[in-house]
Amino acid sequence: MWSYEKRLEYPVNITNVNPAMAQLIITQLGGPDGEMGAATRYLSQRYSAPYSEVKAIMTDIGTEESVPV
Repeated sequence: MWSYEKRLEYPVNITNVNPAMAQLIITQLGGPDGEMGAATRYLSQRYSAPYSEVKAIMTDIGTEESVPV
């Protein structure tokens, strides 16, 4: 059994808005050539991999790509 709590791991306090930095972060993480796009491709390709070794490698690469810098 588990309990879901909708709260952040670390508190976030935004004092001033910076649209240029927000655009940069969105481009890096969510753009077509960003980290999250690459991670999603690796993790979805693992399901069609023919060998368990290839699945393990795809999982490792996809997990590494999804870790924020």
